[in-house]
Amino acid sequence: MSDNRQMPHKPSHTPPHPPRAPEKEKPADGSEIKKVIGVGSGKGGVGKSFVTANLAVALAKKGLKVGIMDADITGPSIPQAFGLKGMLRSVDGTLIEPETTDLGIKIVSVNLLMADPNQPVVWRGPVLSGIIGQFWSEVNWGTLDVLLIDMPPGTADVPLTVFQTIPLDGFILVATGQDLAAMIVNKARNMASMMNVPILGMVENMSYVKCPHCNEVISLFGDGSAVLKSAEEIGVPVLASIPLDPAVTRKVDSGKAEECEIAALADAVDTVAALL
Repeated sequence: MSDNRQMPHKPSHTPPHPPRAPEKEKPADGSEIKKVIGVGSGKGGVGKSFVTANLAVALAKKGLKVGIMDADITGPSIPQAFGLKGMLRSVDGTLIEPETTDLGIKIVSVNLLMADPNQPVVWRGPVLSGIIGQFWSEVNWGTLDVLLIDMPPGTADVPLTVFQTIPLDGFILVATGQDLAAMIVNKARNMASMMNVPILGMVENMSYVKCPHCNEVISLFGDGSAVLKSAEEIGVPVLASIPLDPAVTRKVDSGKAEECEIAALADAVDTVAALL
């Protein structure tokens, strides 16, 4: 007797592509943003916010009008890097006014919406994604040469919302020299490629530390070959190899990011400025 029962469908091993928004959203009326650059990594703890903050400072010192959207909703740290403790407000009742640093860098962050910055953000995905939409289309950004978006780790709801709703002109990948970190960063790289966002280059953070007594250079996570290999695979340059400098770290932790001068970021600054 023949068996007419159908075998259950075998799921495909090919991961589905994330849905793409048919059209990017526009910033708020009156806002003119020339270029939008995402700074991200598939992995947490590699210093995306550190790179974002110091890149913004370097661009502002170059004479550009710069903004930062702190899209790391559940782990916002940009306000602390700049010593900002105020609350975002609305002047006309419709648009949010960003906080502005001494160098004129405009910043929005969830921590600038909280009465207590230590309060955890325990919102579900749709709420988090909604905040990203508000930070883009309901903020009075004014005229900016560059808006840097400090991306959250991973490839889930919030990063996907950024890619789908905001017209990114480029993406900078941040990694450390560990093979494991470089492997996870590849996930963010592939996500950017799937969403047709050009990758401008990679930044190796915490590349080495220099002994203050003998100037010996000590590699912290290998010789950087993992980051170089990842960059070569996608045909982009390593824009910077940033050392771990306790003096710089103390300044950023104490809200004095604008006092920092990181020479290693020169190529990254030039790459972003060249887009203009």
